[in-house]
Amino acid sequence: MAQPTFFEQPRASTLAEIAELTQAHLVDGSRGVLTVRGLASLDEAGPMHLTFFDNIKYLDQLRSTKAGACLVSSRFESDVPRQVAVLRTEQPFREFVKLAREFYNSALRQQSWFGNQGIASSAIVDDTAHLEDGVIVDPLAVIGPNAQIGSGTVIGAGAVIGSGVTIGRDCNVGARTAIQYAMIGNNVVIHPGCSIGQDGYGFVSFERDGRMKVPQTGRVLIQNDVEIGAGTTIDRGSLRDTVIGEGTKIDNQVQIGHNVTIGRHCLLAAQIGLAGSLTIGDNVALGAKVGVNNHIHIGDGAEVTAMSAVKDNIPAGGRWGGYFAKPTRQWFREIVAVERLVSHGSADLKGEGRD
Repeated sequence: MAQPTFFEQPRASTLAEIAELTQAHLVDGSRGVLTVRGLASLDEAGPMHLTFFDNIKYLDQLRSTKAGACLVSSRFESDVPRQVAVLRTEQPFREFVKLAREFYNSALRQQSWFGNQGIASSAIVDDTAHLEDGVIVDPLAVIGPNAQIGSGTVIGAGAVIGSGVTIGRDCNVGARTAIQYAMIGNNVVIHPGCSIGQDGYGFVSFERDGRMKVPQTGRVLIQNDVEIGAGTTIDRGSLRDTVIGEGTKIDNQVQIGHNVTIGRHCLLAAQIGLAGSLTIGDNVALGAKVGVNNHIHIGDGAEVTAMSAVKDNIPAGGRWGGYFAKPTRQWFREIVAVERLVSHGSADLKGEGRD
């Protein structure tokens, strides 16, 4: 952010204006007329930048920062260099994010990569597709028969929208994304390279017939305000639909199997693998690389630690982790017990594992 290349530089703002916007207290009111022109990290900021501090791991960077101003809590106010204007707030990062959203609003959602204001000449739109006014279609995108797309939606370059797909208003479909057998709500952001609505992994084995593929005849339903990270795949259902609940945020390279139901306002970090026919409640958080077995139920508000493997149901509000996942307190006790066992038995283990 210290050297913006692809995003428009925000206008200069006085520290008085920033204090008003963030409701932070400018400790030295005489500095209110000073201006900043952008945001930067503690170690990269210069005199024209605003920065923030809220992690004690970076205390040395706070003490040496060359920023023009810093959002900081009262606890660490005395650690800010004299030349840096102090904006005191008990939630520095929250206020920094508010400013970032104001300064770089265009970064919150990709618009046309090519500055289009309509349908690119190289895009292919079937005659039976219905696009409301204000839809933007970038070059080489393909929109199939009877597809419906709402106003304000952007279809990225090379994206393929299959027959009968419906996409609501003010959505963004990233470049090279393929969508079929899906119904998508309003204000949905789909980053580049996603595959939505393809076959689920439906194979069964019979003694005489070998492996047989089960027809996947369900849909993918994505509710309003969902965000889906780059390279994510969401399989359509086999008999019932795959559902992504309102406000859920999905990171990059997540695999969601057929018949999965994900509740509202969930957080799924990168490289999660969800097997088929499992159910996730509302406000669930799954860490990176979590794997969940099929036919599992994860209750409302549960959290699962990164790199855990879930093979059992998790109750509402549960805090689980490990391989295989279990309540975190139990998991930690087991780790400590094993470490003690190994430590106490180290003399007997000498030489084990050597050739």
